[in-house]
Amino acid sequence: MSGRTTATLGIDVGTTETKAGIVSLDGRLLGLARRRHGGTVDPDSGLAEQDAEDWWAGLVATVREAGQAARVATSGRVDVIGLAVDGHGPTLLAVDAAGVPVRPAITWQDTRSSEDAQVLEARTGLRGWALGILPAARWLERHEPDAARSTRWYLNSWEALALRLTGRAAAVAAGAAGPLPDDVLSACGISPDRLPPSLRAGEVVGSVLPELARLLELPPGTPVVAGLVDSYASLHGAAMLRAGDAVDVGGAAGGFGLYWDTPIQASGSFTAPAPLPGLWLVGGAMAATGAALDWFRDAVLGGRTSTAELLAEAAAVPAGANGVVFLPYLAGERSPLWDPAARSAFAGLTLSHGRAAMIRAILEAAAYALRHVAGPIVAAGGRVEAMRVCGGPARDEAWNQIKADVTGFPVEVPRILETAIVGSAIVAATGIGAHPDLATAIRSMVTIDRRLEPDATVRATYDAGFEAYLELHPAVSAALRPRSEPVAAIA
Repeated sequence: MSGRTTATLGIDVGTTETKAGIVSLDGRLLGLARRRHGGTVDPDSGLAEQDAEDWWAGLVATVREAGQAARVATSGRVDVIGLAVDGHGPTLLAVDAAGVPVRPAITWQDTRSSEDAQVLEARTGLRGWALGILPAARWLERHEPDAARSTRWYLNSWEALALRLTGRAAAVAAGAAGPLPDDVLSACGISPDRLPPSLRAGEVVGSVLPELARLLELPPGTPVVAGLVDSYASLHGAAMLRAGDAVDVGGAAGGFGLYWDTPIQASGSFTAPAPLPGLWLVGGAMAATGAALDWFRDAVLGGRTSTAELLAEAAAVPAGANGVVFLPYLAGERSPLWDPAARSAFAGLTLSHGRAAMIRAILEAAAYALRHVAGPIVAAGGRVEAMRVCGGPARDEAWNQIKADVTGFPVEVPRILETAIVGSAIVAATGIGAHPDLATAIRSMVTIDRRLEPDATVRATYDAGFEAYLELHPAVSAALRPRSEPVAAIA
């Protein structure tokens, strides 16, 4: 083994793409690959589904490509000693006894189970993220009984891929709660025998099946460690270690989280034990703050302009977007509104505005959304020492500065921005004993590259913009709500 590099494999199944990365135990990204996948979204009905075979095809392609890149980078002297998978969620995949999906996956963007979530909240006391895939499972049992009867297991995205890799079904809690008692599940209309036995994130699920190890070009017997939702993986990959550490998880949805040493109850957010023992996580996930720029690039501009060009145009527009405000509710909104019928809008446009101001408004809206979630948390006693930024948006320094300026938080940028991949690699390394605990693994495998301080000269501009952002949704929500919903019911 002398002169060889020991590494773990992190696999991240995001909302729009699957990524795989091989990360050394000292935190070097040796190989990275990504593949986009699509889905079906119908805002009118609330449907948002994906074909799980696209996840698997992406996993196979990216694991092989990342492995090849790592072997090139190390002249063939790399040993992958374990892997973990994270994924978007709560996203329900129902599979039969052979592990084959009985229908497309119902993603976290799907709003058809809103009524089911309300019923479960009333009967269990849990809400939002803590309910995990249970609302979607209840919806499936009520609306698609044939599919439910064919189902052996209800699984999250990362659990489904671990099953396919190892042949073993295991549930890893996606929210604050452990398994609910069988009688409670039955009373809620969910068959408890369709929920697999539970594991904690970081426990070994099993080994990669021999035929799949050959397909993926992995060593025989490679351990698969129980992973977790992508946003939690990003917490590890962003070096979240102590009370006061905060994160903007980036990605298609966006989200804010803060570690604190006691539970904090804040409007519109959830509080849960942090994935790092001894701390609490308070925060919330949005719905489409990251996807909004992609939507504008592709759906509005026809995909003829690169993201880099759009970001450069936005950087030339002054703080406040020349008076344009954007609501980023393209897929409804989760935290802090919890309104699946919320709709997006541009406001303040005049004949003098062009697309650059609109792009700037989209970037600022992502920062306003972070402040919208963080504000009540800070008011309830939380304190942000610094906010780490993650994923694709963090590649743009102007966007990072906007987030610092709008929130008033110092922003720190990790050296490896694919924080979910790094977080899964950390979970894998800890699960197989390559590092003694999560905190040691995080300190060994994550480096903060730089820090941006808020610019006090634009604070007043952004305070005014944020007030307009807060006032805009209630002012227009009744007019923009889907016509299928009676306006009279909205008060």
